[in-house]
Amino acid sequence: MKVLSLLVIALGLVAVASATVHFKETFDKDWESRWVKSKHFEKDGTQGSWGWSAGKYYNDAEADKGLQTTQDAKFYGISAGFPEFSNKGKDLVLQYSVKHEQNIDCGGGYIKIAPGGFDQADFHGDTPYNIMFGPDICGSSTKKTHVIFTYKGKNHLIKKDVKCESDELTHLYTLILHPDNTYEVQIDEKEVQKGSLKDDWDMLLPKEIKDPNAKKPSDWVDEKQIPDPTDKKPEGWDSIPKEIADPEAKKPEDWDDELDGEWEAPMIANPDYKGEWKPKMIENPAYKGEWVHPMVPNPDYVEDNNLYLYTNNKFVAFDLWQVKSGTIFDNIIVTDDVAEAKKFAELTKKTQEGEKKMKDKADEEKRKQDEEDRKKREEEEKNKPHDHDHADGEKDDL
Repeated sequence: MKVLSLLVIALGLVAVASATVHFKETFDKDWESRWVKSKHFEKDGTQGSWGWSAGKYYNDAEADKGLQTTQDAKFYGISAGFPEFSNKGKDLVLQYSVKHEQNIDCGGGYIKIAPGGFDQADFHGDTPYNIMFGPDICGSSTKKTHVIFTYKGKNHLIKKDVKCESDELTHLYTLILHPDNTYEVQIDEKEVQKGSLKDDWDMLLPKEIKDPNAKKPSDWVDEKQIPDPTDKKPEGWDSIPKEIADPEAKKPEDWDDELDGEWEAPMIANPDYKGEWKPKMIENPAYKGEWVHPMVPNPDYVEDNNLYLYTNNKFVAFDLWQVKSGTIFDNIIVTDDVAEAKKFAELTKKTQEGEKKMKDKADEEKRKQDEEDRKKREEEEKNKPHDHDHADGEKDDL
């Protein structure tokens, strides 16, 4: 038993030792030494400035400071590097917090993992990346979490809907990519989507395609119903007018035929009019069913069990457009260990607990102030002299 216990402990130590944190960022006072701001949009004046703030609500005014967008209707680009790594045979976990304290109406809040080979000062939307992940909001039509993977030079969007949070508090977004080509998306450590890379993205060509040599037979009947050949149009159907003179209308008493012309009753819809006649439909006795195009194996299909694999991860970056600024990003981690990311999530949980208390207090104070203001307005309205008071007074004086 003692030997077994030692073996379990040894295996545990190996597991801990094998866990790697590739990047971790809490945005302390030295954050600017690690990040390079893009200048790509400076020439046309649409480059936004980054700030460093904990926002209106927080748990700790200093510890909760994060990277913040500060100008409306601007592009934002920034990146930070780390030792290049491959996620071959390991999990890849990307996690960070997002706070749209401006009640965002339109703008991105996503993060990217990118390979090397680009000028950080020129990072922008067309710069190649491996993974793009995070919330995107624009009006009521777009409220989703992007999960985009680059495969063979093309960016592939997830086919499933992945929700996002749109309130003004901090939320934690986690993407877990497994070496068995499965994934999981969490928000505030709760699963919101999971599945297979092969099923939920169109990275691979379809295994089967429609047989290019197959064609629907020319005599194939796929009409379920046909007009009844025995059905005949009733006599007098076409003689029924669409409109008739209103039988209840009467010529106005002051109508002058010489001045106003001959009076005619206004036209109304004819209740007896039945519209264009069409024969009734019956089941088609020759119906053969819907023709199904036969499928054949796709000769261009190539199996790939390494859809998850990125051998050249080197940067985390933000590339955003925001109509209304104010989003705060914090507590970024890139690791191969889910437990390490979960442990790091405790920082965000503390922030969430503190800011909620602070916001609840502010909301209650505002509610009380609004109630006081309402009562004050009612009292002022009650004591305000009205016109009929003056009129009564004048009458009394007389």
